[in-house]
Amino acid sequence: MTVSSNAANAACFLAPGEGEAIWFLRNRMTVKATAETTRGGFALLETLLAPGFSPPLHIHHREDESFYVLDGEMTMKCGDRIFRAGAGSFVFLPRDVPHTFVVEGGKPARMLTLLTPGGGEGFFIDGGRPAEAEGLPPATPPDIEALKRVSALYGAEIVGPPMAPTVSA
Repeated sequence: MTVSSNAANAACFLAPGEGEAIWFLRNRMTVKATAETTRGGFALLETLLAPGFSPPLHIHHREDESFYVLDGEMTMKCGDRIFRAGAGSFVFLPRDVPHTFVVEGGKPARMLTLLTPGGGEGFFIDGGRPAEAEGLPPATPPDIEALKRVSALYGAEIVGPPMAPTVSA
C-alpha cells in the first residue's frame, strides 16, 4: 500500500511531557494537539487542576467539550445535570449548553480535554501565559473581564459564577 508523503507528513507525535505548557487561571495545561495539527478535527489538552478550582459557568458555541479524568475527583455540571467524575470517567458536554465543574477534595486533578472541532484551544493559549515552572501557577483571583474578552474571540461566553465544592477537603 502506498501512502502519500503529504498525508504521512501530517502525522504528529509528542512524547510524555512535551507540548506547549500554559498557566491558565489556577491550572497548568499542556497543549497536545491543535486545530492546526489535526486538520481542524480537534484540540487536545492535558490539564493539571488545582484543588477546589472551578471555572465560571460558561458556554462554547463553536465546539463540543469532552473530558477524560485521569486522576482526582470532580463534580461537573451541564445544564441542569450534575455528574460525579473520578479517575476513568468520561464526560461529553455539547456546545451551546452552559457548563462548569469543580475539583473536589484537597488534591489536584488531572484530565484530558478534547475540543471538537479544534480551534477553541486558542482561548486557553490567549487567555493564559506560558508556564514559568513545573506544576501549578500561584493562586490569583481570575480577571473576569479579561476572560470575557478572550471568550468572545473564540465563540464562548461566561454566563455565571464558578461552582462551589460539594465535598470538604
